[in-house]
Amino acid sequence: MKQIPSHIKVLFDAHMKNKAISKSTHFHYLKWLRYYLNFCEKYRLDQLKKENAVHFVQKLKDKKQTAQQQKQAYHAVSLFYELVGPIGSEKVDPLKNKDEKLARKKDNLKLMNANWVPVYDGLVSEIKLRHYSPKTLKSYRSWIRHFQNYTKSKDFQLLSTSDVKDFLTFLAVKRNVSASSQNQAFNALLFLFRNVLKKDFGEIKDVPRAKRKPYIPVVLSREEIDTIISNLAYPFDLMVKLLYGCGLRLSECINLRVGCLNFDAGILTVHDGKGGKDRTVPLPETLIAELNDQLQTVIDLHQQDLDSGYAGTFLPDLLGKKYKNAA
Repeated sequence: MKQIPSHIKVLFDAHMKNKAISKSTHFHYLKWLRYYLNFCEKYRLDQLKKENAVHFVQKLKDKKQTAQQQKQAYHAVSLFYELVGPIGSEKVDPLKNKDEKLARKKDNLKLMNANWVPVYDGLVSEIKLRHYSPKTLKSYRSWIRHFQNYTKSKDFQLLSTSDVKDFLTFLAVKRNVSASSQNQAFNALLFLFRNVLKKDFGEIKDVPRAKRKPYIPVVLSREEIDTIISNLAYPFDLMVKLLYGCGLRLSECINLRVGCLNFDAGILTVHDGKGGKDRTVPLPETLIAELNDQLQTVIDLHQQDLDSGYAGTFLPDLLGKKYKNAA
């Protein structure tokens, strides 16, 4: 590990004495300063920028350092900032010539072009662990990719709340996104920080929010609905009737099975709807005859499959392996 330059160490010792720092803790303060300088060198960060102290403390937190140790380390770095303020950056981190400046720029490019593959792998794992919809995964992955492009693939271990604020401000001011899109981006980044990066998201304040405009939906009349359904061919007309009469989502209608229909009670059960939840809805009496005809059609088709040597159905998740003969 690189040591603190001797002239900085002398000045830092004197500064601690002026600040009445206990002599017994000087060793620990010097240790935290040495760790901070090596942290900045490792991640190609400017050691004079105060926001990097926050990243340093976050790294200590990730390393399971105690709250007292984090507080002491932050105080040590703060004293370093006080020390180098009037001295100037040249004594601490001089850029002697153009070649060194170019080298620093290349190092910064390496820092910004970090590998985000672990982030997307972690996102997929966390989404599947919670049994979220594939559409949620697709949406969150899209917003995180936009966020990655905005930060120029910044090392994800160094991402902070300020990066999120800047991105949300950019969406609202520069991109003029809708309120729902900005909220979706916010939720995606919240999930990223809390569940993938395992970081405290903090409080987001003073961010321009896209205004939600009042919207009056266009509702078709009963006659218009009847006209649309009358122009649909089988079986799409029955599907639209179920969507309209039972308030189903398209995916819920497509996934209906025979066991979902209860003609005696006059209800339809939706299994694994949005959020993996089940619910029941009233079954319109006008559809019972058509649904019975549909069931008979399915029974005849199933019998044809059996006669042709085909049988079975698709079972969700790992049920097909657990119950090999159930299908």
